[in-house]
Amino acid sequence: MAVDTALPRIEILLVGMNGDLRGKQIPIEAENKVWDGTVRLPSSTQSLDIWGDDNDDITGLSLSIGDPDGLCLPDRRSLVPMPWAPEGSRQVLATMHEMDGSPSFMDPRAILASVLKRYEERGLTPVVATELEFYVVEDDWRETGQPRPPARLTYRGEPNGFQLYDMSAVDALDDYLQTLRTWARAQDLPADATTAEFGPGQFEINLLHRPDALAAADDCIYLKRIAEQAARKYGLKSTCMAKPYSEHAGSGLHVHVSVIDYDGNNVLDSKGGDPVRLKSVIAGMLQTMRDAQLIFAPFANSYRRFQPGSFAPVDIDWGFGHRGTAIRIPDVNGAAARIEHRVAGADANPYLLLSAILGGMLLGLDATLDPGPATEPGQEPPAGTRRLTHDFLTAVEDFSASPFIADVFGARYQKLYGDTKRKEAVAYLQTVSDFDYRTYLPRI
Repeated sequence: MAVDTALPRIEILLVGMNGDLRGKQIPIEAENKVWDGTVRLPSSTQSLDIWGDDNDDITGLSLSIGDPDGLCLPDRRSLVPMPWAPEGSRQVLATMHEMDGSPSFMDPRAILASVLKRYEERGLTPVVATELEFYVVEDDWRETGQPRPPARLTYRGEPNGFQLYDMSAVDALDDYLQTLRTWARAQDLPADATTAEFGPGQFEINLLHRPDALAAADDCIYLKRIAEQAARKYGLKSTCMAKPYSEHAGSGLHVHVSVIDYDGNNVLDSKGGDPVRLKSVIAGMLQTMRDAQLIFAPFANSYRRFQPGSFAPVDIDWGFGHRGTAIRIPDVNGAAARIEHRVAGADANPYLLLSAILGGMLLGLDATLDPGPATEPGQEPPAGTRRLTHDFLTAVEDFSASPFIADVFGARYQKLYGDTKRKEAVAYLQTVSDFDYRTYLPRI
């Protein structure tokens, strides 16, 4: 008997540690379960690593305590249609809560909400926008074991060269990009410009500023899903891997942030003078950047993106309008005065990313800090400038030992995240790669 697959549904979604979406599909006629707050999943859903393992031996949060349920409480503001699904289907983001009604310490949305509460207590509101880069690849990666650019962007199997701002690359995948934009509009995402980036099949989509950082993170996570679903429609795959190709540019997730007060004034506005407060929040981010690098670069592959001579920063520095620095200041005056944080890869969890950035900025809002001199275009960073690490395990240890991380994310989450990522880093170090075989086996 054939199964009718055209039935509408509602999906209630949780954001996992790695920015992955997990949840339940519920028939639309049973939608009341979502709004009644009776949908449950094991609390350990929020502790799953990149392989989907709950790591009970590390965390003690699963079978050792009976794998207890948590409540999936929806955020009605995030309710949107799913244009790729049967008509009438919708999705909504939820935050995991304990059975007593308190937010789970493991939920990324709850972590960001707690940081935003600190701003609210100071009468301040972050205004946030994200710029997401990603690649589109052919859908035979499971068979070949590696990505390859869309055939429409190659000649005899080779890429047509760098495609930065190349409208012919946009035109070649116009059907895919038009679908992506149409679906983004259906979900009311504030998607703005779409540009071709350096790599073959690499694109960037800008999301406009929102005076609600939680909504901005929701926009980003929804955009990633739309990019993936639209790619399937055309026999392609989208990927937010930070570095899917050795020979091509990595993908970043740049974040623009300003801060307004109760009256709507941008508190980072220098009003034509010395941008003291703007520089102070820069200093807060620079001081905490190494501690938080594991959030900006959460996987082993993430560290392949930090290459000298690329647009991915390697120094913990800042500059005015300088796209090679970790923190770029596009403007210092008026409503447009803001920072651009350029460290994170596209693989970063947007909720944890914003928590780390806003937590660092808060240090500079509560005290007057000095970031040191700016890096000038065409010159090396100032003497004594620290560098980001190129090593996954080092980032894990910096994160795990940081008082700043414990304060922003909570000591329990710091340990959970750090221990889980340490397991991943050790597994990576223990794996003998094809590079090892090709380089060393013939010669040693």
